[in-house]
Amino acid sequence: MTEPIVAAADAATSIFNLPDYRVISATVLDDGRRRVIVETDQPPGCPSCGVVASRRKERRFQRIRDIPVAGAVEVLWSKYRWHCEERKCARLSFFESTAQVPRRARSTARLRDQVVDAVINSGRAVSETAAAFAVSWWMVRAALTEACFLTLPEVDELSPRMLGIDEHRFRSVRYFRGPDSTSWVRHEPWMTTIVDLDTGQVLGIVDGRDHKGVGDWLFARPLQWRLGVQVVAIDPSAAFRKALRMWLPRTAVAVDHFHLVSLANQAVTEARQNLSQQVKGRRGRGIDKAWAHRMLLLRAGDTLTGNAARRLAEVFAADDATGKLQAVWKVKEQLRILLRTSSLADAAAAAKEELKMLVEAAERPETNKLYRTVCRWWNEIEVLIVTGATTGKVEANNTGIKHIKRTARGYRNPANYKSVILMRSAVRTAA
Repeated sequence: MTEPIVAAADAATSIFNLPDYRVISATVLDDGRRRVIVETDQPPGCPSCGVVASRRKERRFQRIRDIPVAGAVEVLWSKYRWHCEERKCARLSFFESTAQVPRRARSTARLRDQVVDAVINSGRAVSETAAAFAVSWWMVRAALTEACFLTLPEVDELSPRMLGIDEHRFRSVRYFRGPDSTSWVRHEPWMTTIVDLDTGQVLGIVDGRDHKGVGDWLFARPLQWRLGVQVVAIDPSAAFRKALRMWLPRTAVAVDHFHLVSLANQAVTEARQNLSQQVKGRRGRGIDKAWAHRMLLLRAGDTLTGNAARRLAEVFAADDATGKLQAVWKVKEQLRILLRTSSLADAAAAAKEELKMLVEAAERPETNKLYRTVCRWWNEIEVLIVTGATTGKVEANNTGIKHIKRTARGYRNPANYKSVILMRSAVRTAA
């Protein structure tokens, strides 16, 4: 039989389970609350010289915030001031501190860890977390700020190879009236997210969606950091392209294929609406096959089932007297084929020429505008075909950002908003 060589912890200490402490008293107050008094289980060392103390000088009780243990608990720490036994030490006495409750702390480390986990991993709002743990909103925010400082990596020390840039709306549209004017000015508070496409981690968030915000963020990075970036994926934004040409002139820029296909779908929708006005003199109705199957027009042609392809043929046969709607649809499909090509030769020689012929045959302003966009962004399309770089991981982060905004019912402070985004992205990337 093996006998223990150390003293076993009492039941109250085991249940409370706060490292470096033992329970010396547990009582139920008149109002039904429970009060637990704890003290450290080992004599501390002097913070200056490290010599372990042996003589107590005085005691005081300090109330500390802790996690609920089978309900709310009031925790009092029987905290001692100790004499320093080293005569040469300038510090004559000191109050004890532990890893769970460092100097000047008023809450345990496990409480701070749990509130951070509730906000970052569980996606709970700061106010909801504060109410659940019976602490203040400010305490939760302070724990998040401390976690950001300890967890987030230094961006300048990273070496990303591929970046993705996209914007999202920080909060709802606001209208402001100028001090010297009676007119209302529309303000859209946008933010731009910069993501490492290899890891999916958010590296930075800047205000606005113009070239200045992105340019200032890139300018703040070291030269070696910028030279290490090989490809940047963006949506068809002239502002982002201007910032990249200015601060990353040697970096290849790829335009995202999803946004290009979205522009093609937009051209189909606008053509359907304009043709309805031109031919029928009214907008589309439920009795019109083109309107009834408007979403079918936007689906990828090569993914249509037999039934869907038959219904699409009925749309062109019964509700496309001019044949223009089908011509615009063919332009959209050819653009999809162009973006799927595996070589620049095929894209430039065959697919692009075919696209140009279909655009000329359609003779529609919607397809002409789409083709001009393709020509303006042709260099970026070539980079997309060669590298396959897209903003998919940026869009995934934007989806998570929308959940953060909805959970918190919006944010007033942009700094708090950015810290939660960066923390959640860093934690999920590490996992």
